Amino acid sequence: MASDKPRFAFTVKARDGRARMGEIAMKRGTIRTPAFMPVGTAATVKAMKPESVRATGADIILGNTYHLMLRPGAERVAKLGGLHKFMNWQRPILTDSGGYQVMSLSELRKLTEEGVEFKSHIDGSRHMLTPERSMEIQRMLGSDIVMAFDECPRADRPRDEIAASMELSMRWAQRSREGFDSDGEHAARSALFGIQQGCLDEGLRLQSAQALREIGFDGYAIGGLAVGEGQEAMFATLDFAPGMLPEDAPRYLMGVGKPDDLVGAVERGVDMFDCVLPTRSGRNGQAFTWNGPLNLRNARHAEDTGPLDERCHCPTCASYSRAYLHHLQKSGEILGAMLVTEHNLSFYQQLMQAMRDAIAEARFAAFASEFRRDYLG
Repeated sequence: MASDKPRFAFTVKARDGRARMGEIAMKRGTIRTPAFMPVGTAATVKAMKPESVRATGADIILGNTYHLMLRPGAERVAKLGGLHKFMNWQRPILTDSGGYQVMSLSELRKLTEEGVEFKSHIDGSRHMLTPERSMEIQRMLGSDIVMAFDECPRADRPRDEIAASMELSMRWAQRSREGFDSDGEHAARSALFGIQQGCLDEGLRLQSAQALREIGFDGYAIGGLAVGEGQEAMFATLDFAPGMLPEDAPRYLMGVGKPDDLVGAVERGVDMFDCVLPTRSGRNGQAFTWNGPLNLRNARHAEDTGPLDERCHCPTCASYSRAYLHHLQKSGEILGAMLVTEHNLSFYQQLMQAMRDAIAEARFAAFASEFRRDYLG
């Protein structure tokens, strides 16, 4: 790993309206933005080899702190040389803080100022996750981009509850910053992102952004969206939330989303995304194409000798027919999940490249209009 590479440097190379095209330079490689990060929940992007994930065009993947701390354990991953070596992925990895999974997967949990005590969904064992422990786990994993520990409340909660949750997350953000900085060696080669909260409330979002700015982070995530509020409400929030965050730092919309979500979010100034949708859909027979999603289990594909998508240049589209993929899905064959997942991840990366090109050539509005026409029908 060359020592002359920067720890973290974000450059905006082109703008078109609020859409931005740029890159993040890090020690393990450059991340082109807008960027989509495939989700590697348990040290694997499901149904994909790491070299195949890279071949789709992915510059960075995401790992899940909650899942990895429970199995195989952060200490074990560290003992085995870190997450990159463990899973054979040598480019950047972003790890989430574990906060969202604790809230969504743990039936029995106790939230305090200190952190969250919870029961493992695997074996019922009890654990305590705090900002400091989250930073320690992400350090042991060897994360390149570390996420601050936060709480993510539901958007339908009363405003006073959402405000209290946001304020707690900002106190945790300060403790995350201090915990991250306490290990100088890890801090010297990785980056820390803060997470804006406040659900759909513009005033709370502004307070959160101001608190994060005062603490100071390498990048800023927009949390608490894509949790059931619907696309219209999400876009309404993105009309103001990204602009509250520093102009010279990347903006990461967590857990999003469908292809049309990505286009609309880039239109509003977002630079980074992650979502399980392309991999989960691939395992369930749903393929994303430039003409919209299709269900390969439908009988209409049974004798279709054409590719999934005429415009796609992935290995699946080059070598396999819709009829064969339909057969694999109906037969429950593992290869079906592998091939459709590979296509979906390739499609997402082709979409990101198309958006980067459109921004660089100052034609993003026309691209977005044409995309929505074809994709949404």
